Amino acid sequence: MALFCGGATMTYLELDESSTNFAHCFRNQGLRPGDRVAIHWSNSFDVVQLFFALFKAGLIGVTINTRLKPPEISYILSHSEARVCFSEPALGPFARAAAPACPIVTELPKAGTSDDQPAALPEPDPEQPALILYTSGTTARPKGIVHTHRSLSQIGLLGTQVIVVPGDRGADLCVLPLMHAAAWVSLLASLRLKFPSVLLPRFDPGAVLDAIERFQCTHMVCMPALWVLVLEEQKRKPRQVSSLRTALAGGDAVSQPLQRRFEAIFGIPLTEGYGMTEAVPLICNPKGAIRSGAMGVPLNGAEVRIVDLSGHEVAEGESGEIIVRSPNICAGYWKDPEATRAAIRDGWLYTGDLGSRDANGYYWFRGRKKEIIIRAGSNISPQEVEEALCRHPAVLEAGVVGRPDALYGEVVVAFVVLRQGATAEPQQLRSFAQEYLADYKLPESILFLEALPKGPTGKVQRRALKEMI
Repeated sequence: MALFCGGATMTYLELDESSTNFAHCFRNQGLRPGDRVAIHWSNSFDVVQLFFALFKAGLIGVTINTRLKPPEISYILSHSEARVCFSEPALGPFARAAAPACPIVTELPKAGTSDDQPAALPEPDPEQPALILYTSGTTARPKGIVHTHRSLSQIGLLGTQVIVVPGDRGADLCVLPLMHAAAWVSLLASLRLKFPSVLLPRFDPGAVLDAIERFQCTHMVCMPALWVLVLEEQKRKPRQVSSLRTALAGGDAVSQPLQRRFEAIFGIPLTEGYGMTEAVPLICNPKGAIRSGAMGVPLNGAEVRIVDLSGHEVAEGESGEIIVRSPNICAGYWKDPEATRAAIRDGWLYTGDLGSRDANGYYWFRGRKKEIIIRAGSNISPQEVEEALCRHPAVLEAGVVGRPDALYGEVVVAFVVLRQGATAEPQQLRSFAQEYLADYKLPESILFLEALPKGPTGKVQRRALKEMI
């Protein structure tokens, strides 16, 4: 089995040998276990080799999304105290502009001569940090989320429950960058299953469909906003994608209108799951028992509770904070013990997300604590309003935020992207949404945009929407 990227192939044996050689190079160059090494590189054989070499050498990989600008790169390099940064050749100037004091390397390590004595590699320690994934920073400065060798291994193990059906054979399509936690689910689960994995250097809906057709890909994990683009491209220019058997969406709420449109075009359900950079995957809809609109049920090994502000479990159907206990939970936040203590208590990760559990054990996403709009004392979930608007045939996407109001405290404001060639007036959409929403949940104003602002991972940036009001 192998990795595929572009027109090239790398077997897993070649990956193992090359990453071991690179690990020896790192040690010979003076890097020591625990040192941080940043990776600023698109999906490729190179980036996979670099990360696995770091793991073998006892070094800590630091992810830098290739879409970040120099000030953002500078913060991550400084905060992580990276000893060196490996940057894709085309991206090297951005990295150098960001941090002149940090060595920027734009080529892979060179193997030593046969006379060189390879430096001994450390014994693997499951509890030692292996990877720092920096969040997109939609609410504040990015946090460095620390995964150990053990939690990374468990990400792959739990991932085998969601990307493949027992007895299945095929190829996984990895469209998200390895700076994103969900990409590690795809890659590590595929490695565990000795399953081929197709890497795309960057997301492009046409390239996604072409890869499914060319490599007969059977599984893919993606953000809901990116699935929308794939769906529109398949409508515009259909490809032969009958090989695709599992389409997973996570990282944000998945609207039921999107799920219906997806199944109508692809012939398979768009399966919703739940996880976060701190712990992924956690919850997923089981094959053959998918409930549209639900996140699903906890994976084997993951425990989930819904609790109130006092930490007590709430009754079925009631909303509360989602807390989880699972072997793939991160060790905490880099250089932020206070945030770590607040998020991880007695082994439970307090997610900051709101959810509920029904009588059948399925969990439902109800919003994020910090995103909830409070109008005259009533809580309003932005996702609920967005889903109602997206039911309208003219609406492609919607983003909802709260606006301060002297009378009600907050009122609802919606930003809408219309489908190509479609037209609609704000009052039409408001009247349409009234069929699905209580009056107090209806948008006070609806604004039209060419596109919603999104972060490097494809999530809608509500903070940017608020700044537009």
